[in-house]
Amino acid sequence: MLATQAALKGFPMLATQASFTRLRRRMNVVVTSWNKLIRSTRDIYRPELHYMRGPGPKWHAKHRAHSKSTF
Repeated sequence: MLATQAALKGFPMLATQASFTRLRRRMNVVVTSWNKLIRSTRDIYRPELHYMRGPGPKWHAKHRAHSKSTF
């Protein structure tokens, strides 16, 4: 027997509350873990997909040719 169970042997109501407290703590760990997992899979924002640096060298080469011919 655990020390808490031995101390609560004469008080069945307190023993039941202690077991519910342990169960509640374990369930809290499980629920928290599931919430973290769900949050991590649902977080679809990835800033590197939205980061734009501007036009590249091919764009500049193409548009320089157009700008030189129009002036």
